[in-house]
Amino acid sequence: MRLEFINRAKENDVLGKSILSSDGKILLKAGIKLTDRYIKKLQEIGVFYIYVEDERLEDVQVEDEQLSELKQYTMKSMSQIVRNIHSCNGKGLRQSLGVVEELVEYIIDLGDVNKSLYDIKTYDNYTYMHSLDTCIMTSFLGLSSNFRENELKELGVGAVLHDVGKTMIPSKILKKNGKLTEEEFNEIKMHTVYGGEIIRKNISMPYSIIDIVEQHHERIDGRGYPYGLQGNHISKFARVVCICDVYDAISNDRCYRRKFSPNDAYELILAGSGTSFDENLVKSFKNTFAIYPLGCCIRLSNGEEGYVIKQNEGFPDRPVVRILYDSKTKAPTPFYEIDLLKNPNLVINSIA
Repeated sequence: MRLEFINRAKENDVLGKSILSSDGKILLKAGIKLTDRYIKKLQEIGVFYIYVEDERLEDVQVEDEQLSELKQYTMKSMSQIVRNIHSCNGKGLRQSLGVVEELVEYIIDLGDVNKSLYDIKTYDNYTYMHSLDTCIMTSFLGLSSNFRENELKELGVGAVLHDVGKTMIPSKILKKNGKLTEEEFNEIKMHTVYGGEIIRKNISMPYSIIDIVEQHHERIDGRGYPYGLQGNHISKFARVVCICDVYDAISNDRCYRRKFSPNDAYELILAGSGTSFDENLVKSFKNTFAIYPLGCCIRLSNGEEGYVIKQNEGFPDRPVVRILYDSKTKAPTPFYEIDLLKNPNLVINSIA
């Protein structure tokens, strides 16, 4: 399976991963042949890349099938989780959060990170998908950082709820297409406080989860908000969610800015080590996640294009690449592979 930007998709390409709506419903099912109409519709709703089946890359599994099903199941519960919080329905909330705990339990049993940080998102489903993807990243990072099982479940639940306070922010501010005024930005920053108030007022939750909701925008050097906490005064749970929240947020297009490229987003996290982010957690992040997702097409410094088929642990920018086309004619060619770890003279110039 290969990851392609939507503008490179062709009629009769077979969709490799289903595209979901904000409530987890399938908009376009994996296995369907793409038409020009489908491609144009995907562009209209904000899809920028898709997974396409390719027999030359059939050994590349971009996501564990059961994990994918659990993500879809959890997506369907996201709106119910928020409704239960606002309606003070503790029993209903425990039931709806059970799917989050089930997802985290599966990640614990899986024991190995899903290397692809990409998923197919649209503007329509950004809010819930962001919370869900932050939860999944947080669970993997917590696992590699030796959090205990009960802590991982609290991490996952806290990550899912981390932006619940945004339900109190006027939509015209959240969706404003342009630079926020100082007053509007200050209101956005209040979502951390609002979130803590909502949970304290309506539902009984562990302090670790409330800390995540209130502190996920705090920074190690004290320049975060809302309290300007520094270093270890920030909850260890919030420090994990903070990294994953930032990475996922900047990796996606928003109404007011374009997304970062994978390598730029990754470098931003590494550059923030010891200032914005916990230094030890950034080291774990580097050893846990790769920059270029499996199936992604990249352009090398020698002009060749290839698809990432394997990651080299501890070297997030040096994957194994499979070359499928002649670099000059772009015609299909008997494929071969380049391990960038063994070819230090080659570097990745860009995603193709």
